[in-house]
Amino acid sequence: MSNEEFDNLKEELMWEGSSVVMLSSSEQKFLEASIAYVSGNPILTDKEFDELKLKLKMEGSEIVAEGPRCSLRSKKVYSDLTVDYFKALLLKVPATVLALGLFFFLDDVTGFEINYLIAIPEPFSFILTWFAAVPFILWLAQSITNAIIKDFLILKGPCPNCGTENTSFFGTILSISSGDSTNKVKCENCATVMVYDSTTRMITLAEGS
Repeated sequence: MSNEEFDNLKEELMWEGSSVVMLSSSEQKFLEASIAYVSGNPILTDKEFDELKLKLKMEGSEIVAEGPRCSLRSKKVYSDLTVDYFKALLLKVPATVLALGLFFFLDDVTGFEINYLIAIPEPFSFILTWFAAVPFILWLAQSITNAIIKDFLILKGPCPNCGTENTSFFGTILSISSGDSTNKVKCENCATVMVYDSTTRMITLAEGS
């Protein structure tokens, strides 16, 4: 394929909304290494490939996420874990609501002085609201969340047995830790016991499952 043909293909994929043309350099390197390995001309060692894959997992790249599969070397069935950003965002909602409540409470206590300041003529009201009040509320919400929930991570992945997506929480809530880097999770569909590893971002079946 010539450079002109490649550029035309890239432009066409961009118009179609393909995420392939928006890959980072590490993702492109991973795809090139995968293709080279399949063709019998590997450009990375097994160790380098595994390190690159783990790096992309930690960054939340979707191109390294795979479904349930079996390893011939370890003779285990496993799946990949990805970060559940939506549920992580939901954890911050209560603190945001509390921060808003505190903001309006202070406004009430001060005789609506804050509301008066925000109600000044445009465009000053818009500037004050978005560049002062809102950042403060978000900072307060983040501080409240961090005080209650520390170093949290929510991972999701398909059950190696039935493919049903399950989630697991890693972190500390009010000084109560969820454990170390691994959690045991029972599939909500088939009740298979799985081991979620936050370090390798892998799901494996628990011993005896």
